[in-house]
Amino acid sequence: MPEGDTIHYAANRIRPVLEGHVPDALETLHPRFDRDRWAERLAGQAVRSVDAHGKHLFIRFEGGLTIHSHLRMTGSWRVLDADLRLSRSAWLAIRRGGKAVVQYKGPVLELMTDSRTRLDQRIAGLGPDILAETFDYARFLRRLREDDPTRPIGDAVLDQRTVAGMGNLWKAEACWAAQIDPWRRTGEVSDAEATAIVDAARPRMQESARGGHMTRGRQVYRRAGRPCPRCGTPIEQRGQWEDNRTTFWCPGCQR
Repeated sequence: MPEGDTIHYAANRIRPVLEGHVPDALETLHPRFDRDRWAERLAGQAVRSVDAHGKHLFIRFEGGLTIHSHLRMTGSWRVLDADLRLSRSAWLAIRRGGKAVVQYKGPVLELMTDSRTRLDQRIAGLGPDILAETFDYARFLRRLREDDPTRPIGDAVLDQRTVAGMGNLWKAEACWAAQIDPWRRTGEVSDAEATAIVDAARPRMQESARGGHMTRGRQVYRRAGRPCPRCGTPIEQRGQWEDNRTTFWCPGCQR
């Protein structure tokens, strides 16, 4: 699943194309949108802003409507030349100034009112965005302590209601950087240790959101069997049966 840095990177690329401008054309290319009349409802309206929160992306129009996207496991956003022929996997194309902003295969793609973006619990219930300029540590810790204390900390920081934007790659890398065993129970992790996991992830995710290099400099993720860069112990992996994710960690220096 694309993590928060991927979505913020997409927003950063889309913003200069659309923000403050009326699109030249808008097409919904998937049959499920045939009756929704997006082009008609958004005709003549400028894009007010393009922003992201966690793994959610929003293209907000002046008339009070917002395109909301969540890519889940299959989707992607691209900024292409406007005259490029699109494949059948394109679901939405917004053209402006010689460029096309295209969403491919994103299971959650919807046009909603601004008020609904504030009330819909899929969005309103999100925790603080790990990529926000200023991170709300108090809210993060409050949400974490409201969770099941027996839950492994590596699983807890993936809960988007606790901290929005963290995914499996950055969970593994941040727990390694903070020297925290991702399988340790959340109730046995101090506030300072939980904060250290966030602090380890934030600068690297912010760098990735700017440049799009999310896989650069991996220490443990998908490196099972290789020596830990810190202590030399072979890196291990174990599946989380609940959500089909694999956790990578060093049993030698992560406690």
